[in-house]
Amino acid sequence: MLGIDDPYVVAAYLGSIAMTLTGLLYGLIRRNASPDAVTIEDRLWALEEREAGRDL
Repeated sequence: MLGIDDPYVVAAYLGSIAMTLTGLLYGLIRRNASPDAVTIEDRLWALEEREAGRDL
């Protein structure tokens, strides 16, 4: 197959292609899964970071 005699090398190439496709599909499916709601903890953390930045 394509001049590659070793079956382990072929398996590595096919595994690499399969993992790439798996990663792409997972990313496409999960890209909008998390909510974009800002919680109270997020706001408090942002305020603390702003104050810490001012102290520098």
